[in-house]
Amino acid sequence: MTTPNHCPGFEQFKHLKSFICKCPECGAENEIFSDEFDKTRKCVSCGKQIDFAQCKMDAGA
Repeated sequence: MTTPNHCPGFEQFKHLKSFICKCPECGAENEIFSDEFDKTRKCVSCGKQIDFAQCKMDAGA
């Protein structure tokens, strides 16, 4: 048996991309990962629910 060179859960997350989504209400930047687009999220600043289909994505977080 060999010791892995990385965290055992790494394989399922190594292809994720991160994005910055600006809240349409307050303009605060919220980080989202590519596996979270179908999940409900609230803005870290104002607490309003964010519809990721409606906000502007700035790639490369």
